[in-house]
Amino acid sequence: MLRLFTRSPYAEFALIYCAAVWGSTFFIVKDSLDSIDPYALVAWRFLAAAGLMALPLVLRGVKLWQGWQRGAVLGVILGVLYVFQTVGLGHTTASNSGFITGLFIVFVPLLNLICFRTLSPWPRLVAVAIALCGLWLLTGGIRHANHGDMLTLVAAVTYAAHVLYADRFTNSGMNVYVLNFQQLLGTGLVALLCGLVLGRPFGIASMETVGWVLFLTLLPTLSAFMLQLTAQQGVPPVTTALIFCLEPVFAAVFAWTLGGEQLVPVRAMGGLLIVLAMIISELPVEKWLAKRRAAGSEANP
Repeated sequence: MLRLFTRSPYAEFALIYCAAVWGSTFFIVKDSLDSIDPYALVAWRFLAAAGLMALPLVLRGVKLWQGWQRGAVLGVILGVLYVFQTVGLGHTTASNSGFITGLFIVFVPLLNLICFRTLSPWPRLVAVAIALCGLWLLTGGIRHANHGDMLTLVAAVTYAAHVLYADRFTNSGMNVYVLNFQQLLGTGLVALLCGLVLGRPFGIASMETVGWVLFLTLLPTLSAFMLQLTAQQGVPPVTTALIFCLEPVFAAVFAWTLGGEQLVPVRAMGGLLIVLAMIISELPVEKWLAKRRAAGSEANP
């Protein structure tokens, strides 16, 4: 069934779903931090998701530790991402967190060039610039940068690294179900280890927060990361990054509809710019230019 999401346009729709459910978590996580430690929140969320992911694999006799090195790499990267983002969110505004996290779109082509010597096509780089402008309008940019903002910036860099390494590993022939289990487990263990070393509490103060942890486990974690790894088999990493720029757009929509925030026209314009960037990234500009060059060379032998 999930193989369907390796092909366009289903892969792109799957990534949009990921952006939507991740966008729904900003105000949930911000409110939940009043009754649960950030390390505990990440640990509970990802370890529970890993357990649910492992159950059907064990029942089918699938080896959970095949290619564990790749799962460990993704797990550590994702663990650093969520620990720094969640802790940072407790020390900054949701607006700053959304914008700084969205800066990962700048780091994706940079890390792709530095780590893998791959230069992204120029239309996608133009789309990245447009999306960055859209993010600025949507979130209001960085205001009064503080300690939480610096933590979130680390999360943005690791976000970009996760997109790139997920692209490499999912296209290596490895079982994506096993890879997802391994990265979820690794993320939970990173948060658990950090919490234990720092002596943080792992209790949950209210039943309402238990409900939110269950929601975060099932949709934004278990289902979204499974779909991300599946869909990235058919979508280039820079395009994936552009689609994930919809995360703060959805975060704003949820804030306007469920969080009681006021709709601001300039923020809506920012969201439209991000959508425009996605459209530009999908246009076959290079093919059109190649055809024009070929037609020109034939006309002038």
